[in-house]
Amino acid sequence: TLGRALVAGMALMPVSSKESELEAKLDGETASDSESRTEPAPPPAPADDTPEVLNRALSNLSSRWKNWWVRGILTLAMIAFFFIIIYLGPMVLMIIVMCVQIKCFHEIITIGYNVYHSYDLPWFRTLSWYFLLCVNYFFYGETVTDYFFTLVQREEPLRILSKYHRFISFTLYLTGFCMFVLSLVKKHYRLQFYMFGWTHVTLLIVVTQSHLVIHNLFEGMIWFIVPISCVICNDIMAYMFGFFFGRTPLIKLSPKKTWEGFIGGFFATVVFGLLLSYVMSGYRCFVCPVEYNNDTNSFTVDCEPSDLFRLQEYNIPGVIQSVIGWKTVRMYPFQIHSVALSTFASLIGPFGGFFASGFKRAFKIKDFANTIPGHGGIMDRFDCQYLMATFVNVYIASFIRGPNPSKLIQQFLTLRPDQQLHIFNTLRSHLIDKGMLTAAAEDE
Repeated sequence: TLGRALVAGMALMPVSSKESELEAKLDGETASDSESRTEPAPPPAPADDTPEVLNRALSNLSSRWKNWWVRGILTLAMIAFFFIIIYLGPMVLMIIVMCVQIKCFHEIITIGYNVYHSYDLPWFRTLSWYFLLCVNYFFYGETVTDYFFTLVQREEPLRILSKYHRFISFTLYLTGFCMFVLSLVKKHYRLQFYMFGWTHVTLLIVVTQSHLVIHNLFEGMIWFIVPISCVICNDIMAYMFGFFFGRTPLIKLSPKKTWEGFIGGFFATVVFGLLLSYVMSGYRCFVCPVEYNNDTNSFTVDCEPSDLFRLQEYNIPGVIQSVIGWKTVRMYPFQIHSVALSTFASLIGPFGGFFASGFKRAFKIKDFANTIPGHGGIMDRFDCQYLMATFVNVYIASFIRGPNPSKLIQQFLTLRPDQQLHIFNTLRSHLIDKGMLTAAAEDE
């Protein structure tokens, strides 16, 4: 009986071997493909790109203090650059956001190429950038149609593109999708789908968030500057508190982060947000929505500030009155919203950085790139900003934004005369029912 069982087992062995071979063929993979998937080789570590001038000037310092000075000097340089682009106006800001988006996309996609050795995959580098172009065409086309409505309706080519914008965007994406399917190679099916998913997740994280940054900008420069500045302040102050007072590790993903830096950064960011909001709320160029002027063909930021940006008097709770001796305080309502923004920037925003740290640890890299000495790549500086941009956009839509009369009028003027007359009669009847318009005025 034992002999028969052994013979039967030996007879079944080739069948299972053939079955596994068949499954491998169906998957389009070989043994070498499986081996290459098990442990992707990490990309090469970037070389030290600190400017030679700084290296010579700081050569006598320890590596800890040398890194502190390099980060500090280049942080001041980036802050100065930030002030310059704000001074140049909203159009330059939008171009900078676009450039940052492209660079972040390039850094993440390059990591994928290096890790999975996908340079030899047919069309894939081209397709990645093609999908970036398609998604940007869709989002920026939506923005142009929304904020430049009058200009679009005035120019015939733009009007046609606007009318069929979503169909054109879908057609462009579908073309790329078909190109991807046609580029599939038998030995690289799984690897190609890995990279297809990598590209789309990168588009979701980078392009969608940068589009929301531009939407926040159109609500008013203050909704762009304050959130970004709060993230920058929290990043700097958390580093400073952690550098001088840090003792207790915060999270394993980022061993250098400490509870002292996290808590110190929170309080410093809230105070900074209140002060910055107070200063900026007094200037129309910061608080007015960015609108396109058809007469001058330029952006304008002139308006009558809303109640959100008018000083109001608030009663101070009795407990605090006994401490500071004040009964009331005059402040802008936006300052109250700034507390919510700065709290998110300091308590939740860092999780964008922790997410990026986990991503880098997964692929055994220190930074996304070596674009900025001492800071890494552009994505290393904007990992928290993208999360902040989403929160600000949701916050505005939930608690701030109301119906926009100017947009409604623009759409009303593009309707046919009979449709305009119907809306006029409906609105007049509604106002009469509300008592805001008399019947005598109706007869006139």
